[in-house]
Amino acid sequence: MTPPPIDSVHRAEWDLLAELRDHAELVQLVSTVAGNELQVQTKLRRDYPDRLVRGAFALCELRRKGSVKFTRADRMWFDRQGLEQATAEAVARHKARRFQGHVWDLCCGIGSDAIALAQSASVTAVDLNPAACLRTGWNAAVYGVAERIQTQTDDVERLAQGDDLVHIDPDRRGQSIGRAIRVEDYVPGLPFLQRLATTARGGAIKLSPASNFGGKFPDAEVELISLDGECKEATIWFGALQSDAAWRATVLPSGETLAGNPLDFFSDPCEPLGYVFDPDPAVVRAGLVDAAAMHLHLARLDREEEYLTGPAPVVSPFAQAFEVLADLPNNLTEIRRYFRAANFGQVEVKCRHIPIEADAIRRRLALEGDQPAVLIFARVKERARALVCRRCV
Repeated sequence: MTPPPIDSVHRAEWDLLAELRDHAELVQLVSTVAGNELQVQTKLRRDYPDRLVRGAFALCELRRKGSVKFTRADRMWFDRQGLEQATAEAVARHKARRFQGHVWDLCCGIGSDAIALAQSASVTAVDLNPAACLRTGWNAAVYGVAERIQTQTDDVERLAQGDDLVHIDPDRRGQSIGRAIRVEDYVPGLPFLQRLATTARGGAIKLSPASNFGGKFPDAEVELISLDGECKEATIWFGALQSDAAWRATVLPSGETLAGNPLDFFSDPCEPLGYVFDPDPAVVRAGLVDAAAMHLHLARLDREEEYLTGPAPVVSPFAQAFEVLADLPNNLTEIRRYFRAANFGQVEVKCRHIPIEADAIRRRLALEGDQPAVLIFARVKERARALVCRRCV
């Protein structure tokens, strides 16, 4: 395998990948290792170079971790940073549904988005790191879409996408400051991303849901995407691919979505009505709590509190329901008195805005029974309360 023109920084990474590929039997052997890992490594070094043995163990460890994100992780090619930043398979496929034709996947990493895009489009996957392009090509083969993906080692800021669609996942882990939270610290940075959103025909910009994306792309659609109850990314849709909605919350794996302008919705606060609901984090981050309240015919407990309430259980991917068993003051003495008389054996402590020490509270509660409980600290019409609840399945 002949590498493209490559600098010294990436040459060692490329060479190690090529050697691991050529010694598939070593990777297979390591993947089935049982027992003392150090002893196994020592034994393998009799037949293989140390760097190759360490590389095989690192790859197999990443493949095990990657199974959380990918259905074919046991055959994929990862590096640590690439796996951490890679879009989960379910999220990538959700986004890919808006694309067709030819798509530029910029900063392709290990190729997770390119692979999903290639299900319905032809893709040019670009990364400054030749080893990333190598991984993308190999991972595309694992998913049977290699013929629909062309890789290109290049600086994405120098490319002209013409009239094609674009997806970009800017680097947020390569800075000396550590993992970047501010979009201004991404690579490529905010000026390039904003320019891309106005010059390309249409596309998507992947951002961390914890980043300061608010107001950075005022004419675009912002979609917050959660998977299994965890908010995974903020997607900035622009140009030909954006919808009429300013904000959207999408909950996977159900795929249900809630969209609109947060200012168009309002829910009056009220006392707990028998059930409390914890909105999905994508709904919260998108500012669509009031939209969810109106959609589900619920009310807020407080204007500064995301928890909702209603008189009956509601099954929805947008919120988890809890039956209220007791409405107590935010007073540890009264809370402890209630738990001493109850039959709880374990308790989950939840809060959003009230400062508490969950572990300290849990240690001071009598938990000698066999029933589970959820203790929710929340503001109710501007007063801090402790709601003892049972999780609704």
